[in-house]
Amino acid sequence: MNADQRALYEEVILEHNRHPRHYPKNPRGSTHHAHGFNPLCNDEIQLHLKVADDTIADIGFEGAGCAICMASASMMAEAVHGKPLDEVDSLFRKVHHMLAENGPAEGVGKLRVLQGVHEFPMRVKCATLPWHVLQAALAQQPETVCTEGPSPFCPQPSQPSPPP
Repeated sequence: MNADQRALYEEVILEHNRHPRHYPKNPRGSTHHAHGFNPLCNDEIQLHLKVADDTIADIGFEGAGCAICMASASMMAEAVHGKPLDEVDSLFRKVHHMLAENGPAEGVGKLRVLQGVHEFPMRVKCATLPWHVLQAALAQQPETVCTEGPSPFCPQPSQPSPPP
């Protein structure tokens, strides 16, 4: 990454961290929710979606985390708001490939700036957490998405007891 790219990366991350879009927000009539946690950085995201006609009609998130996690959540919310679910799934795969596998930043639009995260391997989980929480919300997964898998640091919700 050259100096100009690094400056743009840092500027966009800081801007979205200072002024996150769709935050704090739980849209009226939300239909899908998910929770995620990254114990290595203490990132925690609660995502709320209103899905209608196979489209993300509205989105919002709450939580706290490092600048990269919050910026990624903010940029994700902007990118998927109003998009059909098939486009959202395709975008998830492209962004995940770019962030986690250092794949090309093709077809990701403004999210291309997040490509710089790959230069900081300890921060990849920070940037991908909101995207995995999005997938969990769409799948209506009740378990907390945890970057470190089930662990004492990421307890899963207890299952209700069967009736007597």
